[in-house]
Amino acid sequence: MNEPITIRLPSLIHRIGSDKAKQAKAIAVQYDCELKRVRRSRNWALVGKALSVQAFVAGLQALGDEGLRYLVSKVSTALLEHADKLEPLDVKLNRLIIQNPGVTLAELMQLTQCTLVEARLARFNADL
Repeated sequence: MNEPITIRLPSLIHRIGSDKAKQAKAIAVQYDCELKRVRRSRNWALVGKALSVQAFVAGLQALGDEGLRYLVSKVSTALLEHADKLEPLDVKLNRLIIQNPGVTLAELMQLTQCTLVEARLARFNADL
């Protein structure tokens, strides 16, 4: 959940234009993301934590700029692959316990990369 994700944006300048790319790059910095070119190619990438990227998309949607519509749709689609990183740890643990009541603490720790204490606390809260 805390590791950054990378969303590839091929030919971004050709699709939205140079001015819109500069605007999106400035907005990305506000949300602790980085919109940058991949080396010297025409491809771009958006790098940031999943929650920050989600906030970035929400910020772009709030602008309502038609020129950024491609960027919003491309990033929103890519975020679907990282849905597990958008969910807080306690909610994720609770969901896993509800889906499979027989799940062991070791399995919870492996699936969510949480500590033993967090897994035990989630199990205790789910039993209430």
